[in-house]
Amino acid sequence: MSKPSLLHVIKSVIAAVIGVQSNKNREVDFQHGSLPAYIVVGLIVTVLFILTIVSIVSAVTGG
Repeated sequence: MSKPSLLHVIKSVIAAVIGVQSNKNREVDFQHGSLPAYIVVGLIVTVLFILTIVSIVSAVTGG
């Protein structure tokens, strides 16, 4: 199997964050994936999640 695409990495990271990552996808990630790609995408997803939460709280509180 070839190296996973960027879209696959993004889907895999989001599935892992939510907690619905399948065992098959996890195995593909560990066997064929690039650790730096997963780390970078994971950090980006985390920052976007935090910014989303901050924006929602700011909108609700009127601040």
